[in-house]
Amino acid sequence: MTSPTKVMTGSGAVTGTRAVTGRFAAPLVLALFMAAVLVPFASLLLAALQPAGAPLTGFALPDGLHLENFSRAWSAAGFGTLLRSSVVIALCVVPAAVVCATLAGYALATLDVPGRGRLYAYLLLGLSIPTEGTIIPLYYDLRAIGLTNTVPGLALAEIAAFMPFGVFWMRAHFSTMPRSLMEAARLDGASSWATLWRILLPNSRPAVTTLGVLYFVWSWNQFLLPLILIQDPARRTAPAGLGFFTGQFGVDVPLLAAATLIVIAPVVLVYLFFQRHFISGVLSGALKG
Repeated sequence: MTSPTKVMTGSGAVTGTRAVTGRFAAPLVLALFMAAVLVPFASLLLAALQPAGAPLTGFALPDGLHLENFSRAWSAAGFGTLLRSSVVIALCVVPAAVVCATLAGYALATLDVPGRGRLYAYLLLGLSIPTEGTIIPLYYDLRAIGLTNTVPGLALAEIAAFMPFGVFWMRAHFSTMPRSLMEAARLDGASSWATLWRILLPNSRPAVTTLGVLYFVWSWNQFLLPLILIQDPARRTAPAGLGFFTGQFGVDVPLLAAATLIVIAPVVLVYLFFQRHFISGVLSGALKG
């Protein structure tokens, strides 16, 4: 017959083993995810520092810092114009999309909007429709009203494409906020607009910032819509210009790597700048969900 002391000792050993395993499992998983993100960037950076036209295999270390690849890529692709066009598009899309998604999410979550259930279901349907399935009719519709090959046309198309997720995100956020805040504001005579602006938005900064960062990344990385809706080379965005640059210099891997780093640099900088708010918003949404 097994003594209670042995049972307790065995149970304690199992608990200790699990504690040690859990202690090292989380850092190991995080290290694997970090490697999955950083290894491609390291490979890209090493390739960009190689001599122009050099054949590359694996993680070959460069024999020097060939920074001239960046200047050559900048001038050859005309990234000054391309980046300026991408910035203009992002500045048009992100604020307008965030404002529309916030207002719609607030209305669907807190106000007695007629048919809000059906309207919300209709918006969620947009999450299941791929952009590739709507790009052709969208092109003909915009062409009929003279908005192809224009910044407003592309901006409106991106805002519409981003709206379903934005409304879903902000509605979920406002639905989890304490009702006591809104009830107290109404008892004090605050209007719906004042409740949103003075009570809810100050407590929604992480959620709004996260949505804005996501919108910026999606707008900046958008490739298909600018490729179809913008034919003027002077108005192309950076990803679309990079696609044409790849067709011209596809065999020059160092030059192509330098051009790719130029295009993704703004996205990395924006994420690093808003990193704390972004992580806070994502964790807040996950915990509330």
